[in-house]
Formats: sequence, C-alpha cells, structure tokens
Amino acid sequence: MTFPRAIAWLLTTVVALLSQSATKPCLAQTANQASPPTQQAVSPGDVNLEHSRVYIKVGKVGMGHEHGVVGKLREGTLKLNGESSQGTLVFDMTSFDADTPAARKFVGLEGTTDESTRKQVNTNMRGQEVLSVDKFPTAQFQVTRVSPSDKPNARGAPQVIIEGNFTLQNKTRPVKILANVSDENGWKHVRGGFAILQSDFGMKPYSKMLGAVGVTDRLEIFGDLWIAP
Repeated sequence: MTFPRAIAWLLTTVVALLSQSATKPCLAQTANQASPPTQQAVSPGDVNLEHSRVYIKVGKVGMGHEHGVVGKLREGTLKLNGESSQGTLVFDMTSFDADTPAARKFVGLEGTTDESTRKQVNTNMRGQEVLSVDKFPTAQFQVTRVSPSDKPNARGAPQVIIEGNFTLQNKTRPVKILANVSDENGWKHVRGGFAILQSDFGMKPYSKMLGAVGVTDRLEIFGDLWIAP
C-alpha cells in the first residue's frame, strides 16, 4: 500500500469509528430503558454495577414536594440458590441524585424538576442532617437468607423473600424484601423494595417554616438489580 493510500485508509477508518460512537446509546439511556446487560460477569452472584440501580421515593409534608432519587452500588454479590451466605450490597451514597427524570418515573411521580431546584434538593439530601455523605459515603445490606415466597406477583410469577441487615450511618436494622426474579438475556433481574424511617438511622427529615414545608420520615427504597446466575 502506498503512503497516500495508507493515509486515506486511516482517515476513512477514523470517520467510521466516530460515526459508530455518535449513534451508540449512552449507558444512562440503556439503564433507564431497563435493557438487559450483555457483558459477561466475573462469577455467579456478581451484581452488574453498570446497570443496577437503587431508587428512593420521598414523601412530602405540608406544602413540600415529593422526590425521586436514584443511586448506584459500589460493589455487590447476591446468591439466590439457598446457600447460607447470601451476599452483600454496598451502596454508593455519594452517587445519589434527586429528581432525575428516570428516578421520578421509576417511583411513579409525574412532572420534572428544574436544575436549580435539583441542586438545592441534592445539597440538603447529602448534607450533615440527612445522608451526611462526607462522613458516611456508603451504606450496606448484608443478606442472610433468600427463600421462595408462597405469594406470586401480579403476573402470577414466583417471588422470593430476601432477608438481611441494613446498615446506614453506623446503625443497623433488620430488613425483609419481597422481590421478583426473572431470567433475562442470561442474567437474573431482581426487583423489590422495602421502607425505612429516617429517624431510625439518626437522620433528620428535611423541613423548614416550622414544619410547614418538608419531607416524610418514611422512605420507600427500591432495588433494580442485574445478577449473574
């Protein structure tokens, strides 16, 4: 191949690669669409950290507003085969982001939130009186047991009961989750939820104007996880 032809071939290849990158959907888009992951897992029980998410629904008090929050996992394993040691989920509290369109949609809230308001909500949520992410950057769910449920979901599919201990800000409480498990694209898609009280973990629900505006003590937490079978 002559030098001019080599240059032309190289330029053509670069243009083709850039075109493919421009049309390839970003990770956030595929995750929001709940697309099954296609990459190979390291070992059985591994959580796919790129696609798995945790969502929180925050209720309102008085003239306050409801919020939807999304967060990522820092690491995790979850074995669903009945072994005595079932795994650990470690949540990255610094990643929690309030009122993204995907978060609001997932928890069933309508409408959108402007960036200025989102910034203020995130500042309050991550601050010292609530999540205090500078001091407590992670939370942990230690799974102790997974057992089949005798209650099918709305579609008649089987469910499992996931039991364990949830630790947030150095305080631990027992948690029981009723979860759907389905096989999708070679992965286990696990979806379930539980509720906590902020005050049980030393957090103070945000409020102002003598309590006329604020959020509820109770939080609804939902997991949307992809697990290697």
